[in-house]
Amino acid sequence: MCTYLTETIDLAGSGKGPRGWFALSRAAVYVDHPQHAPYEHTVNIDFANPALGPSARVAVELTEEAALALVDAIRNALAAAPPGLASAAANLPPTSRAAAG
Repeated sequence: MCTYLTETIDLAGSGKGPRGWFALSRAAVYVDHPQHAPYEHTVNIDFANPALGPSARVAVELTEEAALALVDAIRNALAAAPPGLASAAANLPPTSRAAAG
């Protein structure tokens, strides 16, 4: 059964597609039929930059177990790092930090 519910968030990061690396600005997460994974339903995550067109997209299809393990792995990696180490503010170029500060 498809849920037809999509969680969409704005984000900052980079993804690698067929044309190389590009800036990411949005992610969509939903449970639906996969295009490639050999399962009836998967947790699908689309990382994208809509301003760059349809080729600026990285799609991921995960089982429920894999998606939950990924959530745990992200939380564990962040918990093991110094607080704020991977935050956007901590990673601004020096000239941008002065302007943001």
